[in-house]
Amino acid sequence: MIECVTHSTAHLFGDILPSLHRLRYRVFVERQRWDVPHFDGMEYDQYDTPATTYLVWRDHLGEARGVARLNPTNRPYMLQELWPDAVDGQSLPASSRVVEGTRFGVDRGLDPTMRDRVIGELLCGCLEYGLMNKVDYYVVLMPVVVLKGTFMRAGCAVDFIGPNRWIGDEFCAAARCDVDQSVLKRVRARKRIEGPVLVTADDLLKREAA
Repeated sequence: MIECVTHSTAHLFGDILPSLHRLRYRVFVERQRWDVPHFDGMEYDQYDTPATTYLVWRDHLGEARGVARLNPTNRPYMLQELWPDAVDGQSLPASSRVVEGTRFGVDRGLDPTMRDRVIGELLCGCLEYGLMNKVDYYVVLMPVVVLKGTFMRAGCAVDFIGPNRWIGDEFCAAARCDVDQSVLKRVRARKRIEGPVLVTADDLLKREAA
């Protein structure tokens, strides 16, 4: 199950916001040693705003173990402001129908089978969110090994839109990931996921009212 959370709906999901920021600290600061802002064991940056949507997988104790961050490109976003030269020969998008995906991370403490399951559900959650919100495609800047070994292997439609380049200690590239029902069907099949995984605030409110 992937919970879809914004700043305005987070109160419906308990302590999900601090939990996802704690996970990001473990993944990006402790493990990958990124030089990014953090406080009290929580990682954050300037792109965590009221316009941000988070997709979160939590374990039975309610602790975030998988996360992805989504920002519409008609607001300031990371690729546009920090790495515009990572995109080759085309204008950067600025539309509510194009969303930037960042901070895609899964806890290394999970066993390999569960980790693969969480990755699959996060990818399906991104596609379900995109279809639900009329998103045409995502733009991402990620390590090439993740784009090829995780996204493409799972069945995502990935088109590179810039040259490979070193960012810190990682070989990265900008890419476009199309949102389409056929892509979602393919990812579900490869990851053996049956049916929708995304849970929104509206879903929770409907359950409470039932």
